[in-house]
Amino acid sequence: MAKVALVTGAGRGIGRGIALALAEAGWSLVINYRGNAATANETAGMVREAGGDALVAQADIGAAADRARLVQAALDQFGRIDLLVNNAGMGPRTRMDILETTEESYDEVMNVNLKGPFFLSQLVARTMLAQLEGGPTEADGGSPHPPQIINIGSISAYTSSPARGEYCISKAGVGMMTLLFADRLAESGINVCEVRPGIVETDMTSTVKEKYDKLIGDGLTPIRRWGQPEDVGKAVVALAEGLFPFSTGAVLDVDGGFHMHRL
Repeated sequence: MAKVALVTGAGRGIGRGIALALAEAGWSLVINYRGNAATANETAGMVREAGGDALVAQADIGAAADRARLVQAALDQFGRIDLLVNNAGMGPRTRMDILETTEESYDEVMNVNLKGPFFLSQLVARTMLAQLEGGPTEADGGSPHPPQIINIGSISAYTSSPARGEYCISKAGVGMMTLLFADRLAESGINVCEVRPGIVETDMTSTVKEKYDKLIGDGLTPIRRWGQPEDVGKAVVALAEGLFPFSTGAVLDVDGGFHMHRL
């Protein structure tokens, strides 16, 4: 029986890269999307071409009823969840000086980027604990690895961008959320880690491509290229496949070396 991963925001960009990498490693995927069914179905087709099974599930993770429906859909289709990847995220719809940030923009970004992942993790963690108590063992055809939660953070967790403060705050919160769930779930054998991408070439960064082309060329990152969704996908697979069994609450930087202090 294939292992089952629920990846939020898996219709495109980093989420798609993660879904495809997991499919190539033999995982079945629950591909969550909020509004773009076409891209989610494209991802599902690519997952199936890579040999994985795929369920496409619409849900706004910022809404409690949608989160519950998403988890139930995964359980109805596959019977369990072995991995949750909290990837769905958004930047502010309009970048503006932090002195002008609106409550509406703040609430929307925090709802998707932090509140939603927090309560989805809570819901899935309860499901995982129930699986550990009464679910199948590997000998019975179950997962060979304990369940895990992987949060997709951002270098914006520690890098100031005053024109999108709500995004930075949300990603800093994801870092603490990772520590909290890692601490709480370690005794049950559920590891929780954060993968922290840097400048990755996606739809979200397409509007600033010229700016970052120059910065990367001038040495902003020691590895002088854009990150790609598959770079993040490979990091997620390494964690998901149990290659870091003695690590929890950890941050895996996938940022071309951006995080290093350099002179």
